[in-house]
Amino acid sequence: METRKTAFRCGERELRVFRLVGKRWTLAILATLLQGPARFSELVRAVPGLSERVMSERLQELTEARLVERVVEPGRPLATTYRLTPLGERLRPAVESLMEAALSLPD
Repeated sequence: METRKTAFRCGERELRVFRLVGKRWTLAILATLLQGPARFSELVRAVPGLSERVMSERLQELTEARLVERVVEPGRPLATTYRLTPLGERLRPAVESLMEAALSLPD
């Protein structure tokens, strides 16, 4: 077995991203938003088992990290939509790769 010549060491930026996307439900939310903007209720329905409270917490964290944008649409009633920011879109290849890997795993 060959070993690496240079060891990888996580820096603060890497750890910050790993902590965020490693939280339960975060990748499922990101995978859903890869399909396009969605309202809060649509996101809750798209991720079975995810409570509204945790969904709200994760969306707030993703918004604070500037990976997701919260857009309040004018009109009656007010509608709130969530979508990936350009920074969030940069995670697309990694999330899609994980989704492909999930499909190849045995049931």
